[in-house]
Amino acid sequence: MLETLTVQDAVELAVVERSGFVESRHAGAAVVLSPDGDIVARHGNVDALVLPRSSLKPLQAVACITAGAVLEGEQLALATASHTGTDRHAATIRDMLTEGGLTEDDLACPAAWPSDTAARDDMVREHGEPARIRMNCSGKHAAMLRACVATGWPTRGYLDAAHPLQAHIRDVIERLTGEKVAHTAIDGCGAPVYALTLTGIARAIHRIGSASDRSPFALHRVAGSLVKAVREHPWTIEGPGRPDTVAIETLGVFAKGGAEGFMVMVAPDGTTVALKMLDGGARAATVVAATLLARAGALQDGDVERLAEALPLAVLGGGREVGVIRTGVGI
Repeated sequence: MLETLTVQDAVELAVVERSGFVESRHAGAAVVLSPDGDIVARHGNVDALVLPRSSLKPLQAVACITAGAVLEGEQLALATASHTGTDRHAATIRDMLTEGGLTEDDLACPAAWPSDTAARDDMVREHGEPARIRMNCSGKHAAMLRACVATGWPTRGYLDAAHPLQAHIRDVIERLTGEKVAHTAIDGCGAPVYALTLTGIARAIHRIGSASDRSPFALHRVAGSLVKAVREHPWTIEGPGRPDTVAIETLGVFAKGGAEGFMVMVAPDGTTVALKMLDGGARAATVVAATLLARAGALQDGDVERLAEALPLAVLGGGREVGVIRTGVGI
């Protein structure tokens, strides 16, 4: 039987406080790695299996580039994004497809409305419809298609776990995590997502987040270029005002959230956090990750305070602030 994260394994990572009363608690697990990659803090069972969801995208993007997809700058950053579907996101992804001789019809992700309110409102006013290119994972899918084109693999069926692209991605994931995939599931966008330990994910993200684009090793060079592209173009990774983008802009970290309360974050010095909220709630994940980096000495307390001010952590009552979402006693 697979050892997944349980209530008994979890610790309190965050609370929601209203008028001095703790109204809700977010339990989960988190692991912190030093700049050298050593474990310096464990909270909860960090060896249980988890699904990283979109926090797996940096690994998938690295795999696509090593398979032959040639992407740079904003396009490279969008390969690892969970974007909000703005016109700028869509235009860049359309270019990714066109430059590979592909169209939006080649995307196998579901059609979706933008999660960016302004973009969605504009589409509604123009009598638009949900589109695959607006789906938050379309950048990842465009990168997968570009890898198929570059390598000569068929573009049809590229999401099948047995497709040579997915086999290559799985191999790269196992190399970066140092673990064998324990279980294969289907992510919300239709791509395979793999069960791994929280520690394994942290190790992989540490290797990516601390890599140099000048490394003599090709895999490290690709990883370094990916992180550099995201830091130079933080709007790509999610969108204006969204947690990942705000964290990168405010702190200079590399941050990638995933569905169901997953978060990975790498400080400029390479200190790395991976965490999973057991209830799937993501509202506190970014500030908890930053707090753990600060407690490891990689960020200043003032940095976390600036980030918290820029995130929607206020609890409102009657239109005024009466509480806050904050870190819990488990960390």
